[in-house]
Amino acid sequence: MTSVRRLVLLRHGQTEYNAASRMQGHLDTDLTELGRTQAEVAARALALLQPHRIVSSDLRRAHDTATALSTATGVPVELDQRLRETHLGDWQGLTHFDVDDVSPGVRESWRADAEFRPPGGESRVDVAERSMPLIQELLKDPEWTTAPVVVVAHGGTIAALTAALLDLPVDRWPVLGGLGNASWVQVAGHGTDDVSWRLDVWNATAAVAGDVL
Repeated sequence: MTSVRRLVLLRHGQTEYNAASRMQGHLDTDLTELGRTQAEVAARALALLQPHRIVSSDLRRAHDTATALSTATGVPVELDQRLRETHLGDWQGLTHFDVDDVSPGVRESWRADAEFRPPGGESRVDVAERSMPLIQELLKDPEWTTAPVVVVAHGGTIAALTAALLDLPVDRWPVLGGLGNASWVQVAGHGTDDVSWRLDVWNATAAVAGDVL
């Protein structure tokens, strides 16, 4: 029998860094009040899917978003640091404008090239290489059947994972655009041994006003 396993990839709610166009990477930042509201609204929507497991980045903004879903479902949160956001190296803590002032045009190159590394940081390909083993481990769970697994992470991580799961050529990874705070992606894994992934949903949201990409 062919099995289909759904994987939902949820981005964390808004942080002060998001609101200020400041680059976070591995910096451990907190949700704003809006971000907490976004997380709670998304949790109510995703609770209807009756998740099988919830696995989250260990950074607070993701963990707190996952905790809202855990509260709504009773499913415990499992933490995994492989789901952390892209390490942005020297850019961490800077605003977009700071980076543009020092290196005009470089952020556009970064957006357009999945193999581009900020100084001292990771590329999206690097992020996929560290996070994909987690998905392979989840696939070994015999109880993952019709109920989805929800992974709570970060925009860059989710885009990298999705592109890798869909087996997109690396030069086409940038076709996947940005994700809103507390929005999600759903992919479906078809098959048992050699799983083939298909994109069901991109950038779905429970529609909370005031979001900042």
